[in-house]
Amino acid sequence: MESAIPAHLRTARTRHRRVPDDYAPPYPSFVARHKPSTKRTVMAYFGLQFRGEPTGAVASALAQLDAAFEQGSVPGHWDRARYIDQAGFANVISIAYWDSAERFDNWFAASGAAWTADLHAGSGVGRFSEVLRPAVERYETLFSAPDRAEGVAVLAEGMSDVVQEHAYWGGARDRIPLSQTDDLAPQGAASIERVGSRLRIKPQHNLCLIRSGQDWSDTDAEERRMYLEDVEPVLCRGMDFLRDEGLAIGCYSNRYMTVLDRHGKQIEKSFGMSWWKSLAALERWAESHPTHVAIFGAAMQYLSKLGPAARLKLYHEVTVAAADEQFFEYLDCHDRTGMLSAG
Repeated sequence: MESAIPAHLRTARTRHRRVPDDYAPPYPSFVARHKPSTKRTVMAYFGLQFRGEPTGAVASALAQLDAAFEQGSVPGHWDRARYIDQAGFANVISIAYWDSAERFDNWFAASGAAWTADLHAGSGVGRFSEVLRPAVERYETLFSAPDRAEGVAVLAEGMSDVVQEHAYWGGARDRIPLSQTDDLAPQGAASIERVGSRLRIKPQHNLCLIRSGQDWSDTDAEERRMYLEDVEPVLCRGMDFLRDEGLAIGCYSNRYMTVLDRHGKQIEKSFGMSWWKSLAALERWAESHPTHVAIFGAAMQYLSKLGPAARLKLYHEVTVAAADEQFFEYLDCHDRTGMLSAG
């Protein structure tokens, strides 16, 4: 068993972990291991927002984005997902990852900045770009199995051995390298400014992003039934609460998304993705809110029945971003889209 924080990012702690040094987790989990030379990654969400079924304009925009992902300083990984937001709009979001801020900057200047350009205003399709470029000290990952990376972990060199810092409240914070010396508390408040036809967020410091996913593609018929009938409905209720009522507890925006293949077909993967005022606000919801207590209870009942035979794959990534690591821009989107709620 090893620490979730890699050796080259460990430092003398001024803030204690929430478990003692001899803590032994009850089941195995793993984290992504980047090369020590990786100093910063980029997590970029490019969204389309529209009513009803995708139109020709949506298909054309996605095709252009697909082509851009194949040109120049291309992302190391990207995927796509869909969800219906609290205003009833469909949203298709393409999430791309780079392990070099310089490569992303080159790509964005050539292709990405045009995604929300004024020339697209009035098309009937909203567009947005939500980009974080965190130092590796500012995020963590966690996987229930080491053989299937998702999200930013696809960029990593590999997976760890079994790690110690998990299966307790506060584990995500303890896995973030910067938490060894920093309380990761929020500072300031987000605000909105207009730039041409676009709305841009002036960010707060230490904004929190979580992407937390499920993959049931390897399950047999009975396990799939158990997940879809006993666990997923409880998860949906929690995700709907955050989507519709989360602002009161510090969740600016929540999207419960179904992953799409390259042809736009839904596959047996989903994830929740949400923006939070702080890591502490996310922790409070996870530890004590009835909606997450219910999710945790349903998941534990499911996993206790199946034990090591469970083939459901679980993962997440949690980032606490500095103000200068954030970029948010919205064009023709409704006023509760993403980080517009924070303004």
